[in-house]
Amino acid sequence: MPGRAFVDTNVFVYSVDTAEPKKQEAAQRVIDATPDLVVSTQVLNEFYTIATRKLAYPLPPEEAATAVEWMTRFSCVSVDADLVLRAIKAGQRWQLSHWDALMVAAARQAGCDRLLTEDLSDGASYDGLRVENPFPGTDG
Repeated sequence: MPGRAFVDTNVFVYSVDTAEPKKQEAAQRVIDATPDLVVSTQVLNEFYTIATRKLAYPLPPEEAATAVEWMTRFSCVSVDADLVLRAIKAGQRWQLSHWDALMVAAARQAGCDRLLTEDLSDGASYDGLRVENPFPGTDG
């Protein structure tokens, strides 16, 4: 049985994005079917910003805030100075963007063995943290 899974912002965004029905259904299924989800304060902040400003049909701020409050029921890694420094090293080591490296560092800090995201290569491994794309076959 898989262990802890860190969930990237895009999974939560797609779960509310009515403009992407296939990805919305896949995201909701992943969230419902994964028992030990982990997020970070980065994910919470990114979700609110994207959901209220960047979707084809943005959520009202109150609805997005309620969604963020719901997301806080999961284990949450706080982004602090130490995590930022570890992310910088991870980004340099694996040639990742700072934001992706911050997610990898947070997932590793939380003891996750999976990172659910479409932003990194499916199957990639970062010192035992395996990337899984939760949206295979949903494009188009």
